[in-house]
Amino acid sequence: MAQLNGVMMQYFHWYIPPDGNLWNELKDRVKELADVGVTSVWLPPAYKGTGGGYDVGYGVYDMYDLGEFDQKGSVRTKYGTKDEYVAAVKAARDAGIRVYADVVLNHKLGADEAEEVEATPYNPDNRHEAIGEMQTIKVWTHFTFPGRKGKYSDMEWHWWHFDAVDYNVYNEGENAVYLFKDKQFDEQVDLEKGAFDYLMGCDLDMEHPEVRDELKRWGEWFIDTTVVDGFRFDAVKHVRAGFFPEWLQHCRQHAKRDLFAVGEYWSYEIEALHHFIEVTGGDVLLFDAPLHYNFSAASKQGNEYDMRQIFDNTLVQQQPALAVTLVENHDSQPLQSLESVVESWFKPLAYALILLRSEGYPCIFYADYYGANYKDTGTDGNEHEIWLDSHQWLIDKFLHARQTYAYGDQYDYFDHPNTIGWTRLGDEEHPGGMAVVLSNGEEGTKWMEVGQPNSTYIDITEHISEPITTNDEGWADFRCSAGSVSVWVSQS
Repeated sequence: MAQLNGVMMQYFHWYIPPDGNLWNELKDRVKELADVGVTSVWLPPAYKGTGGGYDVGYGVYDMYDLGEFDQKGSVRTKYGTKDEYVAAVKAARDAGIRVYADVVLNHKLGADEAEEVEATPYNPDNRHEAIGEMQTIKVWTHFTFPGRKGKYSDMEWHWWHFDAVDYNVYNEGENAVYLFKDKQFDEQVDLEKGAFDYLMGCDLDMEHPEVRDELKRWGEWFIDTTVVDGFRFDAVKHVRAGFFPEWLQHCRQHAKRDLFAVGEYWSYEIEALHHFIEVTGGDVLLFDAPLHYNFSAASKQGNEYDMRQIFDNTLVQQQPALAVTLVENHDSQPLQSLESVVESWFKPLAYALILLRSEGYPCIFYADYYGANYKDTGTDGNEHEIWLDSHQWLIDKFLHARQTYAYGDQYDYFDHPNTIGWTRLGDEEHPGGMAVVLSNGEEGTKWMEVGQPNSTYIDITEHISEPITTNDEGWADFRCSAGSVSVWVSQS
């Protein structure tokens, strides 16, 4: 599925300026991204959200409007127009970079008309507990897409295409999830809150044949229109898991080619991830949320964190072939809904741990690569200004090492609570090998084997300037500075 030593880049963050320029920016940058070793990009949702030109893309309104119709106050999306998106995808593919489109199959928002329906209110924190009788409510569930006027698809969405909402015009103040008459919350979803089928907006009813058929028709249209190479599925723990392989196989048969898929199952319970993988037959890779959580914890605990445990209870440790490893993403970044920050000092260590090892399909985050600066309101009600550092220089060094030296057998030296290391021995096409050593405490050394006797090694991070020479058996004491990482490669 993923290329050997492939690297994905999440090409956006939550607070990218809403200037309609992201698709053009990507088009201009694909050559340099390919040159440094990025092999695929994950792009944000390309279709019109309820927030129009300001919507990050997850407030899905019209999946057929890729920035083509005057709807929700703008023609373009936050990232540009349909033509610009198609051109950016083509430019990336021409440069040898695969493109994964972000797809939200869970909900719709911003309906055009309201409808009356009978529904029962449930406790938002326990979806098994009704908090009232069945009643007539008024809901925003009729989607007519007036700006598109039936182009590409003439289907209008009504209340019966959904199973629940959280807003009732007749009782605006009530905090409830309203389950429509004769509907039930989906099985095969996360068990948080009883059954975490309902997330937001109008929750799609995956049991309804018109819904399943329309999503498959949309998939065909989207692949024909954009020629993407795969998908990132949003919020998979809120959708009946079995629908993903069904939809994916339909799209693959239509495209007559393999299509990659990774899901966002944001849970730190590793068993929940294993269960999703089992239900979907390993057809959809998952982001390693538990690994991100370990990185976050390690970055906050400093030298008190035991680095020997950095991979404990992670997907990359237990099912490496199905793990997309990451340091940070748009939901975990500061001031976002799942905020769980990885402190800046630790990010070089975290990126070394995902980019320079044999397991997992690593994903670089746009804001970690280019840096970011934005303001938003925090949970304390105050406005905060955030500055995220650019780690591009070091990430580029790691990417070069991954492309050039990260081959062959991997020997781990995870035998000290603060200083850990590993080596890659290289292969016939990529000789010389590599030694990586990092510390979350004081400066450290690791006695490690690289398989190259009497050879000189230099630290490509330039943190340590003096070279190191291996002994007759190809071993040496490889060093790193305090709270830092060094990557040693053969000078020759």
